[in-house]
Amino acid sequence: MSSEASNVLDIGQRKVDHLDLCATDAVAFKKVTTLLEEVRLVHQSLPDLDVDGIDLTTTLLGKTLRAPIVIAAMTGGHERAAEVNHTLAAIANDRGYGFGLGSQRAMQKRPDTAWTFQVREKAPDVLLMGNVGVVQARDMDVEIIATMIEQVGADALCVHLNPAMELVQPGGDRDFTRGTETIARLVKALPVPVVGKETGNGISVETARKLRDAGVSTVDTSGAGGTSWVGVETLRAEGDQKTLGEMLWDWGVPTAASVHNVVRCGMHAIATGGMKNGYDVARAIALGASAGGFARQVFQAFVNGGREGAEAFLNRVENELRAVMLLSGAQSVDELRRAPRMIGPQLREWMALTDR
Repeated sequence: MSSEASNVLDIGQRKVDHLDLCATDAVAFKKVTTLLEEVRLVHQSLPDLDVDGIDLTTTLLGKTLRAPIVIAAMTGGHERAAEVNHTLAAIANDRGYGFGLGSQRAMQKRPDTAWTFQVREKAPDVLLMGNVGVVQARDMDVEIIATMIEQVGADALCVHLNPAMELVQPGGDRDFTRGTETIARLVKALPVPVVGKETGNGISVETARKLRDAGVSTVDTSGAGGTSWVGVETLRAEGDQKTLGEMLWDWGVPTAASVHNVVRCGMHAIATGGMKNGYDVARAIALGASAGGFARQVFQAFVNGGREGAEAFLNRVENELRAVMLLSGAQSVDELRRAPRMIGPQLREWMALTDR
């Protein structure tokens, strides 16, 4: 078997491995948290609001969402992934959320898997974000990337940054040069917005500035404290790679700090990485985020209860968000961003790095 054919088969198996591992909690960060728990909103006993009148609408990447929620990038490239993408995209469409595809590298390497990413028939109106790795994008013609976007009908392209994950992944990338240059090239050449996206290790202020200067205006934080994709690959690795992964399992910038870094650099933040409930979404918005995103939590709800289970989880998130907004005296998402909040000591230290 040629190395190229072996690589194609490996991508398919890797997608299956990822689904199996993310259906459990074995891939969570061990000690590091999102630090969203250090954001405390101030209780208002006279909110003068009706919970049914709370307005959850927001704008993201030029489209109006009925709630500030994204079902974040997870998968693609395998028939099992197709069911996940098609069902969750349909839910996002019906509920007015955003939806992110997993890495389209499998689609580029093996065109016959394209259907696993093509969700438009199920989700004609959803805010849809495509996905490609910055290392892969560096070595691809812009026309090929534009075709991949067109094939799935994406409204934006997430360019994912995942050096920590790749260093641990068996056969992963080792050369991360020209990443900023690649993103700037895509921003100028592509017909849709480019979203900078991490994969579980968060966004430092230095990375946020590089993305901003490259022309990016929206960043998906995928911060530390949720799913450790280093951990995912560690569970697949052996020998020295496994040892390296164990050491780097909790590496990264917490989600709350990542949101702050992105917003302070003048960009829009999609807060992903360890979001558990509507209170976490509210906390992220109070830090300036445009929306909060769920991946493993909604995937697990889908695995355990099908479409009904995923929708029940998302109903709960929306109800929790409305309750927290009412108790914070915020009738709209914009008012929630201006709501009084207290910040705990560890998050304050991270935020201080941005202000230097």
